[in-house]
Amino acid sequence: MSEMARWQQANNNYLAHALTWLRLLLEQQAQRPANMSGLRLTQSEAAETVAEMSSPNVAIERTRRATKKMPTLDAVALVVETTIRGEDFAQASNVVALEIENISDEQLKQAVIQWQAAEATCDPPPALVVLAQRLGLSHFEREVLLLCAAMEMDTRIAGLCAEAQADLAKTYPTFALALALFDEPGWEVLSPERPLRYWRLLEITQPAGKPLTVSALRADERIVNYIKGLNYLDDRLAAVVTPGENASASELPPSQQAVVEDILQYWKTSTNEGTLPHIQLLGADSLSKQLVAAVVATNLGLHLYRLSAEMLPGHTAELETLARLWQRESVLIPLALYLDAQEADSNQGDGQSQTTQPLNRFLSRSDGVFFLGVRETWPRLNRHNLAVDVAKPTASEQVAVWQALVGEQSPDSPGKLAAQFNLDLPAIRQLAQSVLEKGDTKAEELDTELWQACQRSVRPRLDNLAQRIEPRVGWPDLVLPEVEQNLLYQIADQVGQRSRVYSEWGWGQRISRGLGINVLFAGTSGTGKTLAAEVLANHLRLNLYRIDLSAVVSKYIGETEKNLRRLFDAAEDGGVILFFDEADALFGKRSEVKDSHDRYANIEVNYLLQRMESYGGLAILATNMKSALDPAFMRRLRFVVNFPFPGMVERKRLWQKVFPAHTPLDKLDFERLARLNLTGGNIYNVALNAAFMAASSDTPVTMPMLLSAARTEFQKLDRPVNEAEFR
Repeated sequence: MSEMARWQQANNNYLAHALTWLRLLLEQQAQRPANMSGLRLTQSEAAETVAEMSSPNVAIERTRRATKKMPTLDAVALVVETTIRGEDFAQASNVVALEIENISDEQLKQAVIQWQAAEATCDPPPALVVLAQRLGLSHFEREVLLLCAAMEMDTRIAGLCAEAQADLAKTYPTFALALALFDEPGWEVLSPERPLRYWRLLEITQPAGKPLTVSALRADERIVNYIKGLNYLDDRLAAVVTPGENASASELPPSQQAVVEDILQYWKTSTNEGTLPHIQLLGADSLSKQLVAAVVATNLGLHLYRLSAEMLPGHTAELETLARLWQRESVLIPLALYLDAQEADSNQGDGQSQTTQPLNRFLSRSDGVFFLGVRETWPRLNRHNLAVDVAKPTASEQVAVWQALVGEQSPDSPGKLAAQFNLDLPAIRQLAQSVLEKGDTKAEELDTELWQACQRSVRPRLDNLAQRIEPRVGWPDLVLPEVEQNLLYQIADQVGQRSRVYSEWGWGQRISRGLGINVLFAGTSGTGKTLAAEVLANHLRLNLYRIDLSAVVSKYIGETEKNLRRLFDAAEDGGVILFFDEADALFGKRSEVKDSHDRYANIEVNYLLQRMESYGGLAILATNMKSALDPAFMRRLRFVVNFPFPGMVERKRLWQKVFPAHTPLDKLDFERLARLNLTGGNIYNVALNAAFMAASSDTPVTMPMLLSAARTEFQKLDRPVNEAEFR
């Protein structure tokens, strides 16, 4: 038999003897004559009771009624009857007092002895004893709680309660019954500040106008089950909290282990001072913070649960109940709570928002171990707190894990993967395992599969925030002047060599921000800005996401910043190029503040300036109006690539490259086509329209078809059409 099973058996034995003792008390209470004030009458009290009887027959009848329900007192009834008929009232008094006291006390004493013996042999102590110790119950309060809990454990208790209260309708315990039943009663137990009501151990059904002392009492279901030995999280809390992450110290990288040690040391010092501060875990990566909290909780012997700040009720009474229940649970199990306020307003700690106000109140009304997961420090918490930064594993730590998992099979992969993807250690282990489980794979294939697995892992968070573009073009498809083409090569080289320059060569230690690469593509529509972004994404094997401004910009104050924050946070996992098309709509110049709209518009631009500078990946801004951008953005740009209107040479190359290899072509005059003053985007439209004409005619693409399609394109652009050019 396991230790748990042995303890459960001992706890059940303890409860069985407790219920036996309780039933005896209720039976004795039910047997007392109406004018007897207590179970154990003194001789003088018994004499007064007998003297009040109007005649010997009345005394005999009352004695018979008092002893009818307890067969062991039949002998007492006979003695009393004989004595009273002899009109020896004093002797009758002695018999009533002594015999009832002797017989009742013997049974109770035996029950108490067995009950105490069961408690002494139960190791650890019975659940009721532990509950009383942890919640500060007095002896009388523990007996009251036992009385209420017994209703759920013994079906006979309800009937005994009705008999003890001389009212068949009162098949429930009351404070009045408890006050009459148990020794050392105290009125203070009725106070809301005393444990029975403060910890919500009892539920009181008090109809309007009914005194509290005679209202029905019912033990809380969670408490009844705890007394039985079933210790689980309260169902009312299970609906709003979820189990936290499981992690051990060995699973954390050294940088995060250092944070754990700092928290434990700080808590040890604070505990000696008599206070337990809240821990604020700062940073953008929620998973890393939860893992750190999980390891700290494990070191403290606590079970970690997670509660989203958005799940906290706004109504004060509901919030108070939730806080009280959590505090009670943290005493019984014990627990630690990770409060996830990652998406709280940037106006943190002001007590004004729908998230921060309930959260601050919840923390102020609760005791225990709390971790607060936020982006930045909350300055107005009502309790002493420690704020620590938690970041993802460093690049070198990620390389070390990749090497330990796949280094022998693919030696070049760890450095490449760590340079482009910023992942947590659990994610790295999961991705490596999913690829390696496929079996023997060549090093080149393994490198590709690992890269693609990392790409897929970062997509879900961004797919809901931006439009993913599947790059299908390469360097040969790009037609640009040599200067601009070389700038694109430089951009690709810098993205590929970031890890070496920042980590190995030490440049990352010199600068705290600006580790990413921000690029501006400027030029008129159709000059190849989007195509160049696809070429870079294809060359670097990165996901390309075009930012949909309609999904980002909001008319509601603060929502645009929230959307941008989620977007950049998701992109920080790496393997992504952010492409802001028509960037002038979002990165426009700040204006003079004339009203609140101007002020909040400027705030959005300020936030973008800061976020672009701290972003660690490649962000491309494309605009047709370079002059419309705020000058502050220009300082933060690593490269500015101007996409000029193509000249004759570039247009000829564009015409030669625009047709896929399988498209049937007639003899085309590329020199003449190059004289048409069109951009690359317009040339693509003309070629595609001509291809449809050829398909309808079931012929190759001819010059007349191209010239006809070009005429249509000129008309679409509202440009003058010289018919001589299209003959």
